[in-house]
Amino acid sequence: MDSSTSVLRLKVNIDEPRWDQSTYWGRAKHFFSITNPLNILATKQELEKARNIVQTYRSGGDVGQLTVDELWKAKELYDSAYHPDTGEKMMVIGRMSSQVPMNMTITGFMMTFYKTTPGVVFWQWVNQSFNAIVNYTNRSGDSPLTNTQLGTSYVLATGGALVTALGLNSLVKTAPPLIGRWVPFAAVAAANCINIPLMRLREIQEGVPVSDINGNRLGNSKRAAERGIALVTLSRIGMAAPGMVFTPIVMNALEKRGFLSRYPWSAAPIQLALLGVCLTFATPMCCALFSQRASISVSNLDAELQEEIKKLPNPPTVVYYNKGL
Repeated sequence: MDSSTSVLRLKVNIDEPRWDQSTYWGRAKHFFSITNPLNILATKQELEKARNIVQTYRSGGDVGQLTVDELWKAKELYDSAYHPDTGEKMMVIGRMSSQVPMNMTITGFMMTFYKTTPGVVFWQWVNQSFNAIVNYTNRSGDSPLTNTQLGTSYVLATGGALVTALGLNSLVKTAPPLIGRWVPFAAVAAANCINIPLMRLREIQEGVPVSDINGNRLGNSKRAAERGIALVTLSRIGMAAPGMVFTPIVMNALEKRGFLSRYPWSAAPIQLALLGVCLTFATPMCCALFSQRASISVSNLDAELQEEIKKLPNPPTVVYYNKGL
């Protein structure tokens, strides 16, 4: 398709991702567009223009001689700033386009001040506070998180990260320096394992909708919810892994060679640069690891739901559900 063709002569479905989500690279392209940090530089006027284009196009109105590329650019900018359910403009640091610069900065400080107890406590608290803001900003419009859920998740995730970081720091005092540099990653991984299940506790308790290949809803499954949450947790840990594992190796090597003692001012910018590169690619590529529309065998569903599905004419052997992000 010629991207310069006017959308007036085409029927473009902007409510579905631009790229094929059944392939890994299609999903990766989709998430690269969502997490693009350049989107946070858009002015108020540019965001308003993008919102008007999207709303006008959805309602069947006249958007002029826009090309397909221009329409998708407006949609990507709109998605980067406005909540998909409520349509409200999201706070800047809670947007997906802020993930790379915010995580790069916070992780850089966590990995710089990982040896002292005050440094560990403060930066782990900052990290979990940022996660709470992201979770609140991107909360579901249909079944929003309660303040109690947000508060409980925040307190327990912060506590889990601190216990892990401080506990491991005390254990690795006599270990090689590189092991100590990896402690912040262990703390972040532990916090994710606490935070994500708590934020989605309602799904674990009530299940998530599952459907057949044609989208016909078959019921709710707690097993599917548990699997979806596990996949999301793995992808979140995967996002942090390259920067928080590879960067300490480089910094440890520079320290051994005396580079950091000769140029002590260089430690922070080098760490930030390495983390920025890693996160720019790891964030969208790990989001794309598992399809948003995940599949699960009927034999792995809750026993009651299995029985209901088996009673159907031509019962499916595989069902589908939204795993979340």
